[in-house]
Amino acid sequence: MSDAELVVRSTRVITPEGTRAAAVAVAGGKITAVLPYDAQVPSGARFEDFGDDVLLPGLVDTHVHVNDPGRTHWEGFWTATRAAAAGGITTLIDMPLNSLPPTTTVDNLRTKQQVAAEKAHMDVGFWGGALPDNVKDLRPLHDAGVFGFKAFLSPSGVDEFPHLDQDQLALSLAEIAGFDGLLIVHAEDPHHLEVAPQQGGPKYADFLASRPRDAEDTAIAGLIAQAKRLNARVHVLHLSSSDALPLIAAAKAEGVRITVETCPHYLTLTAEEVPDGASEFKCCPPIRESANQDLLWQALADGTIDCVVTDHSPSTADLKTDDFATAWGGISGLQLSLSAVWTEARRRGHDLTDVVRWMSSRTAQLAGLDQKGAIEAGRDADFAVLAPDETFTVDPAALQHRNRVTAYAGKTLTGVVKSTWLRGERIVLDGEFTDPKGQLLVRRP
Repeated sequence: MSDAELVVRSTRVITPEGTRAAAVAVAGGKITAVLPYDAQVPSGARFEDFGDDVLLPGLVDTHVHVNDPGRTHWEGFWTATRAAAAGGITTLIDMPLNSLPPTTTVDNLRTKQQVAAEKAHMDVGFWGGALPDNVKDLRPLHDAGVFGFKAFLSPSGVDEFPHLDQDQLALSLAEIAGFDGLLIVHAEDPHHLEVAPQQGGPKYADFLASRPRDAEDTAIAGLIAQAKRLNARVHVLHLSSSDALPLIAAAKAEGVRITVETCPHYLTLTAEEVPDGASEFKCCPPIRESANQDLLWQALADGTIDCVVTDHSPSTADLKTDDFATAWGGISGLQLSLSAVWTEARRRGHDLTDVVRWMSSRTAQLAGLDQKGAIEAGRDADFAVLAPDETFTVDPAALQHRNRVTAYAGKTLTGVVKSTWLRGERIVLDGEFTDPKGQLLVRRP
């Protein structure tokens, strides 16, 4: 470690081999060694001792709607990346829709990259989009460095990003499988949604009935069949229906190349607690009942669900009306995701190594970010420092999101992020931020 520029240490460092007291040496923005706690610090190296606070690898959030450009009044790279950094996230992958233009051509990707370049407080990559009319654009987007392609199987909520029917899904997936790309899918079947009761109004129970579990289950079954036929790589976004878990487990056992995510709001919030008219809790698919939540946690524990991501999907406050049918569907949780998941995980007997696996190492693996997601030699020196036993009450005014509407308002959460580090540079400390230091990421060949 004689060439170390920085040494950080903690009595609790989460490494791929487990949690231990350690010193971590950094040079050139990379981790060069993980050493015994009492290793001698070279003269001239910066030194930070975090005591008993936990040193985690920076989180990797592969599901974020930044909405910039075009709907920057909903969110933006400046505010989203500050919120992410405040929550211990050091890498995010931006979704291709809700911005104008959507990331569905190489030219549109370049527009997004130009907007993000000067605003990103942490590292940012991009998903492409698969639309009914852009099959010809998928390979060029892949070659330009997007991490994969998002498709909807039911209406997306914005006109510029139409969904795929089953024939269009087959065409897009065949094209993507041809270059071994990844298709990530909002899996709800439109026909099941059409026949579900659509009453509208402020009652959450009515909204829940309008997005039934079988819409997810049917769409996922169809996706599995297509992936199996084409030997394609697919990923199920924001799983909320526990009824789909046996289908997914069976597909994995058969060797289907499928991965699955869920979100903090499905793991920590329940339908029973949602007040009528409180559309800050609205998302699609919806927050379901507590018994359903228990099964999602079991699936995380046994590996049927691979990872946890935010699906941060904000809007302006005026779009969160008290009518669940017309209110914008999306949960704002970027800054709070680590604390929210840790609060419930520890209650259920999990430890921080589980949380790191779900929210850092497996998400990095999903996106092919082999330089992220672990504290080990050769990886980027991206860290979050967490006081795991400290609590705080969520005050929307303290959030960095552009629009501070949150389903977590007033909740007491455990786990306070003390500081966040990107490639060996501290980018936030106790709520104070440096100038943007993020880089734009592209998929590695």
